[in-house]
Amino acid sequence: MYGTITPEEVERLINGKKDVSIIDVREPIEYAGGHIPGAKNISVNIIQFRMDEIDKTREHIIVCQSGSRSGVASAILAANGFKVKNMSGGMMNWTGSME
Repeated sequence: MYGTITPEEVERLINGKKDVSIIDVREPIEYAGGHIPGAKNISVNIIQFRMDEIDKTREHIIVCQSGSRSGVASAILAANGFKVKNMSGGMMNWTGSME
């Protein structure tokens, strides 16, 4: 099971200088077009092969364009023992700064 978090809540965590782990599961070309500062790009299509790059001791916020692919990635990660939250609405609802 995994929870959800709103883009506004994520922005508050970032602005509050919290140590936030964000995994952007969009394709690299989408990620290159703009992403949340500090987000790590691991496409949902290959996330099951790159789980060793994700710290199991931390909670991670999973992001995509609309919240759909990140829901799939969140389910995969949660089923493998990771603590994750899906950012609802994805980057379409993100109003914070981008890199």
